[in-house]
Amino acid sequence: LDEEAAEPIVRRAAEAGVTFFDTADMYSHGVSEEITGRLLDKLFPRRDDYVLATKIYFPMASGPNDGGLSRKHILSGIDASLRRLGTDHVDLYQIHRWDYETPIEEVMEALHDVVRSGKARYIGASSMFAWQFAKAQHVA
Repeated sequence: LDEEAAEPIVRRAAEAGVTFFDTADMYSHGVSEEITGRLLDKLFPRRDDYVLATKIYFPMASGPNDGGLSRKHILSGIDASLRRLGTDHVDLYQIHRWDYETPIEEVMEALHDVVRSGKARYIGASSMFAWQFAKAQHVA
């Protein structure tokens, strides 16, 4: 869906009272974030009038640090998402999947630093086993 086609749909949703918008860096390789950011900026008078969520995990390029949930990827990923979204923060930053290669302690500390820096208000996770959610929460 391109921006021109998406605008009337998102406009109708906003007019109907929808204020939560969720995307991910990997949706259309970042284009979804770009379109979402531009449309929300057009449709809402203030940034505080909607809740914006995005996700991280899947590779955005072919390099060894371009995917997963390493500290490096999380910190560079939030900056890239914010650039594409055209905002200084997201309300919810979610890990898209469990990363079996990165210790959960590293993941949670990096996410904590994203929140402390003001780049995200809250953190979350979108898809994993219940024990993985519990382990992440325990580490937090």
